[in-house]
Amino acid sequence: MTRDIIDINDFIILVEEAKVSEATIDSCFFEEPLIAVAFYGSGNVDLKVKYGEKQKEFNYTKGLALSFYADDKVEFIHTVSSSKPLECLVIATSIKALDKLPNQEGEIFGEMLAQLVNPSDHYVEGPHFIMTPEMQAIVDGLFHIQYEGKTKMMFFRSQITTLLSHFFGQLASLKTEKISVEERGQLNQAKDILLKNIDNPPSLNELSKQIGLNTFKLKKDFKAYFGVPVFKYLQNERLTLAHKLIRNQDATVQEAAWHVGYDSLSSFSNAFEKKFGYRPSQIK
Repeated sequence: MTRDIIDINDFIILVEEAKVSEATIDSCFFEEPLIAVAFYGSGNVDLKVKYGEKQKEFNYTKGLALSFYADDKVEFIHTVSSSKPLECLVIATSIKALDKLPNQEGEIFGEMLAQLVNPSDHYVEGPHFIMTPEMQAIVDGLFHIQYEGKTKMMFFRSQITTLLSHFFGQLASLKTEKISVEERGQLNQAKDILLKNIDNPPSLNELSKQIGLNTFKLKKDFKAYFGVPVFKYLQNERLTLAHKLIRNQDATVQEAAWHVGYDSLSSFSNAFEKKFGYRPSQIK
């Protein structure tokens, strides 16, 4: 388990990462009341939030963006295992520091996360959703920074600002679309089905039947919720997984292509280069 705390422009950045061979419970508290947004990377760790007699659980956190207010009475519990590693990035600020934030960021928090700025309990949960592929790529990149020293910090600072911009942009989009809680559950189910069948996904009609949402609503609301069309999302996940397999030397380029459902190596390489800007054979 590694836990780093970084201060950037009155933001407190908490970076948590854990890879274990046996199931492990990790618990943490905040020392002061904070407004925060937690971003979960490729690990799919279980999360439990406890405060007093109350409790909230998240059993699927991969790609989750969760906003909340919490004081020192709130316990955050992660259950980490070999198949569910922890990758969590938290961007937090205190209520008293909102007015000091640069570029009118404090006003944005007040307008879009009003229930957190004026909390009614020890823990107040704000909006949460599954990150867009662009947001997920930023989070993944922050857990695999190749730079060192001052350059690393410069890169980190710029990516945190970009990530927050994406968060509030997506939050504004969701409020405009007014996607119901029930439909969000159906869309998350669709995403789970795609990820579990990444090498052989169902057709749009089959997916629509499985989640109980008509094809038109599925296409329209999926794009609004995740920021990209259904099969663009699938392609992004395929290529991201292939990149990880090749980078970690868990598969050759050909094996990675097959693993994520590409029969043609040239088609895989072309799609890979279009997304990442370089060929899969150039990964070191």
